[in-house]
Amino acid sequence: MEQPRFALLDASHGEPHTRRNFRRELDATLAEFDVTQCELPETFAYDGVVITGSRASVYWDEPWIDALVQWTAEAASHDLPMLGVCYGHQVLAEALGGRVAAMGEYEIGYREIRIVDESDLFGGVPASFTAFTTHSDHVSELPPGAVLLAENDYGVHAFRKGNAFGVQFHPEYDPQTAESVARGKNGELSDDRIEAVVDGITADRYAAACETKRLFENFVAYARGVRGGPAAAAD
Repeated sequence: MEQPRFALLDASHGEPHTRRNFRRELDATLAEFDVTQCELPETFAYDGVVITGSRASVYWDEPWIDALVQWTAEAASHDLPMLGVCYGHQVLAEALGGRVAAMGEYEIGYREIRIVDESDLFGGVPASFTAFTTHSDHVSELPPGAVLLAENDYGVHAFRKGNAFGVQFHPEYDPQTAESVARGKNGELSDDRIEAVVDGITADRYAAACETKRLFENFVAYARGVRGGPAAAAD
């Protein structure tokens, strides 16, 4: 079966684990763009789009952020299936008319999240699931007409509007990435908190978090159907 073609919009400022993780998890041919260098697709002729995490904030006044948000809004007007992860989730919210704000605190480590609406994205994922989180911004106001899909005590963890899905957590992370990201918070978080997060990156918690990887399969299947890709043509 021919793979669908996705645009991977990499906002990670060149973090090597980012593309490695998404290449592993997405059963799709990826056209990769470094959006921090203002690289964006010249066309919307893709089966889907995935927007990655970033150390940036959506509300920063930087040309590449404005360009990314504008491109995302236009892609949504073309009904292009999109999946935003962490920062990508916030980009989708901003592009679709929602609001992103600083939390004044950090959510980081393996956390429990509750599904509110299974939708097409969370089929096969437990109603209460474990996922690695790392963010100090959040979607403080959903876009008009968006549906809340998942949440915890830190707020919105997933939403959907049309063919766009955002998740605040990181289903793509492996343990090496989780530890690297946690240790990279030196100067932002106390040494004790960083060590507590690293100590919590256990085989059992990672195995539990792997249940959320199902959403990548779900998104690929959804995109195939929406865009009339190879799978739809074969049916």
